[in-house]
Amino acid sequence: MNSQSRKTVIVTGASSGIGFAIARRFLDRGDNVVANARTLPRLQAAFGAWSQMPGLRLVAGDIGDPATASRLFRTAVDSFGRVDTLINNAGIFVVKPFADYGADDVAALLDTNLKGFLYPAQEAARVMSAQKSGQIISITASIAEQPYTAVPATLPILIKGGINHATRALAIELAASNVRVNAVAPGIIDTPLHPAENHSFLAGMQPLGRIGRPDDIVDAVVYLADSDFTTGAILPVDGGMSAGRW
Repeated sequence: MNSQSRKTVIVTGASSGIGFAIARRFLDRGDNVVANARTLPRLQAAFGAWSQMPGLRLVAGDIGDPATASRLFRTAVDSFGRVDTLINNAGIFVVKPFADYGADDVAALLDTNLKGFLYPAQEAARVMSAQKSGQIISITASIAEQPYTAVPATLPILIKGGINHATRALAIELAASNVRVNAVAPGIIDTPLHPAENHSFLAGMQPLGRIGRPDDIVDAVVYLADSDFTTGAILPVDGGMSAGRW
């Protein structure tokens, strides 16, 4: 890939699971990647020898802190001159009956899932509007579009569903600046979040009868990142789970 076609991509929650798979794919394509996770040792352990790649920058910090979002964009612009894509991937998922969510659960979900979307997206809106191009892609959740009785998760659904609607609203707001805003809504994906002993049960939640792979989500992210005429879309990658009851 020549320097003119190389893109610069920021990925939050990049030290494991879907976020690491996304960062790895863009690096493999020859793009520049600014990868974020809470601690530098986690990032260094995840990327190993890749940490020395000239097209990779590691930025540790709590993504719920606006200072972290500022450092991510400052690092990207200082290192590579621009930001083409922000991928808001960092997130946690707490499953329990609605009445059982405690103050610690609320704080954790607001810090990572809501603030972790808000502050990077604000930085992206400023930087990308000024350069008249770019895209924000958020990783939300299929269950936010189609709740499932066996998985009580009303508080994560509240936040992820809100981000889905914010994606549509922001797509309209930023369209005049040539900034696209989309989301990918995964179903059950084979990541460390789901122990192997739960896979059989989880596979039954999706009409295709299996859980997805991180690369299934990566493929959707890459499609959106490369699309010039898709904005305001919530793309489900969930084996049919959000299509309805079956």
